Amino acid sequence: MLHNWLIGAGVAAGCALVSWAALLVLARRLPPGILRELAAFIPDCVTTVRRLRRDPRVPRRAKIAIVIAGIWVASPIDLIPEFIRVIGPLDDVVVVVLALRYAGRQVPRDVLLAAWPGEPRLMRRLLGQSGPRG
Repeated sequence: MLHNWLIGAGVAAGCALVSWAALLVLARRLPPGILRELAAFIPDCVTTVRRLRRDPRVPRRAKIAIVIAGIWVASPIDLIPEFIRVIGPLDDVVVVVLALRYAGRQVPRDVLLAAWPGEPRLMRRLLGQSGPRG
């Protein structure tokens, strides 16, 4: 029983790694536009989490929310399985957006924009109009 569970966990982790690799390749090879931004969203979120976690200007509560979002995205366990096309990554995107909006109310906007490796317009749209203007 445990052996089957370990095999299943290994397969799930392998699928997650393959899908991450596919996203990275797509993010680099697609022409500029909405498809490229969508493919790069999750890798950009992981980079942002890593950068904000190390930034001393980010309050502890915001760091905790951001790290939880990063763990959620990296975890192979999801509310909506990744293999379901179109809506599979939806739970990851919702968790990341909620965490970034929470951080956006506590962290100066320029800090968040500097941590985001992708298109700044996308981060501004995710953050909305509220929050510090720092």
